[in-house]
Amino acid sequence: MPDALPLDIELMLRIGMGFLLGGVIGYERESIQRPAGLRTHMLVAAGSAAFTVVSVYAFAGQGTVRDPARVAAQIVAGVGFLGAGTIWRTRSTVSGLTTAASIWLVAAVGMLAGTGLYALAIFTTVCGFATLRWGRPPARRRRLKAGEPSITGESITGEEEEQIVD
Repeated sequence: MPDALPLDIELMLRIGMGFLLGGVIGYERESIQRPAGLRTHMLVAAGSAAFTVVSVYAFAGQGTVRDPARVAAQIVAGVGFLGAGTIWRTRSTVSGLTTAASIWLVAAVGMLAGTGLYALAIFTTVCGFATLRWGRPPARRRRLKAGEPSITGESITGEEEEQIVD
């Protein structure tokens, strides 16, 4: 068992990196009072890292066929459902898409951390944070007419309503 200790520390570091990097994105979302904030993003990233670590290391030598890509595919699908819970649609708007996308992004960051691709995980986090923080400030948003009338709730008779697309 002493040989396993350095590996255990490395795997804990990977999951810890998921917590930390998910927290960076979560901090940004919470600072602007979005429904999924710091804790949610940290848990999604760390959970993705943990599932990735399990898929790569837990079943080695047990006589099973290992395919870590299967677990990765299930993380993507499962987190997609979690993100879908943050999306709200009314007759004239859709909100929560950016928060859903940020949850999906931190799942990817967690998977990168879980496989030990730290530089790529940090790069993705920095790019995600920059996109969320400075990508499209509300004061500079253009008013766009978007979506099909049956989805957006607009009148088909020609009355056009402006909405902000995030």
